[in-house]
Amino acid sequence: MLRRSSELRQLMTRAMEAAGSEPFPGVAMCDASRLSGQSTVVSDLDGTLLRSRSAFPYYALVAFETGGVLRLALLLLLAPLAAALYHLVSEAAGLRVLIFAATAGARVADVRSAARAVLPKFYAEDVHPASWRVFGSCGRRLVITATPRVMAEPFLRDCLGADAVAGTELATWRGRATGWVDARRGVLVGVRKAEALREMISDGGMPEVALGDLSSDYAFMSLCKEAYLVPRMPVEAVPVEKLPKRIIFHDGRLVQRPTPLVVLLTLLWFPIGLLLSLVRVAAALLFPMPWLYVVYQALGVRIVVNGAPPLRAGCAAGRTGVLFACSHRTVLDAVVLSVALRRPVATLGYSVSRLSELLSPIRTARLTRDRATDAVTIRRVLAESDLAICPEGTTCREPFLLRFSALFAELTNDIVPVAMECRVSMFHGTTARGWKGMDPFYFLMNPTAVYTVTFLEKLPLDHTCGGGKSSHEVANNVQRLIASTLSYECTSLTRKDKYRELAGNDGMVTVNTAKKRFGW
Repeated sequence: MLRRSSELRQLMTRAMEAAGSEPFPGVAMCDASRLSGQSTVVSDLDGTLLRSRSAFPYYALVAFETGGVLRLALLLLLAPLAAALYHLVSEAAGLRVLIFAATAGARVADVRSAARAVLPKFYAEDVHPASWRVFGSCGRRLVITATPRVMAEPFLRDCLGADAVAGTELATWRGRATGWVDARRGVLVGVRKAEALREMISDGGMPEVALGDLSSDYAFMSLCKEAYLVPRMPVEAVPVEKLPKRIIFHDGRLVQRPTPLVVLLTLLWFPIGLLLSLVRVAAALLFPMPWLYVVYQALGVRIVVNGAPPLRAGCAAGRTGVLFACSHRTVLDAVVLSVALRRPVATLGYSVSRLSELLSPIRTARLTRDRATDAVTIRRVLAESDLAICPEGTTCREPFLLRFSALFAELTNDIVPVAMECRVSMFHGTTARGWKGMDPFYFLMNPTAVYTVTFLEKLPLDHTCGGGKSSHEVANNVQRLIASTLSYECTSLTRKDKYRELAGNDGMVTVNTAKKRFGW
């Protein structure tokens, strides 16, 4: 123990000398081309691998996802105290306040879930290009950060290919975070980072390259053969498509990066937005469908219609209704489609909440994922009216289309592809981990929202099953047509892939199918 304490004092002395005399060279001086797959790099996170030196937005995301607006308000109230302690006392003291506000009393499973499903999207949009140039060139990648490991590790391992992550450990009690940090390790700053690096390198051979940005990083940087500082200057983030893993699925309600100003505006807007969402829901129930286009425009929900909507043909004399095959963006797709058509269109869906069914201005029914049962349901609806269906089976926020189920193509030849796209400013109207009954309310809480509905040409008979095509060929063709219209990318990913990645399950929900809006 005495020997180890002596080594740490010597290490701290070297760090102070480096801080007071000649700092490490800038990261631009590192020739990444000479680094091979055998090289090892160790890096800090905030301000180094990430452009932003402030970790507040990531704590804000965790706070909102684990405790809603109340915990988010607490974090914002304590942020000035955290900043004061950071500058006047120590970096560790300021971080302890943020950790307490964001996690105290939260289930560790919820923190871990938010780290897996919510944080990677925002982390990926903030990767520093100079640091990534060096970090991505090495074969073995280590990260040491003051951020709680449970928050940072999923992104670092899955999206940046980190082999090991050392971070601040949360203290827990009966599956919940106490708000404190593990007393044995404390907040991972200064010399504690050097200790963590020694523990990570079991064979004793220190990394070839170290990356940092603050003087508190000098302790672990001094252990490495080469060390480079990331300068404080604004740069453009690495394009997300150049990272090892694209972010296709992500969860969480907040759209914008929650800086302190954005958080303040969100908290101020939240009660107003909730009232506005109730007004918009009431308008959908009270006004006839032909009027809703103008009503929603007046209430801030803009619906843009492109293409020529098909005329209403009716279902008389054995003729079935038109099946609108839509890309799936929110639970309101079919409602918006009905507004665009100026007439109600029935819809079917998976795992629709009872509240959404109750408040829907159009007829709804559930699909069961039993192929034979669902086929009977779709035929019944088509025999009575036009039908809107989303073959993807779930929503995707990014510019990708999931695999289209082929069932709809087997049941009718009257198919109209519809490209649905929506833009929101504050809240996402979808969730994989939360209560789906709040989805329409969160969408309608946005100050403004734009829904674009593009009607494509009805499929020619020779492009349907009636013309000799297989149902899978028809479904894939519809997917390609919609993707081309939206400039999206087709994928073979499914609902199960999304829910396994975001929620750790296959997305199946046990429901009581006895009550249907159709009365079946």
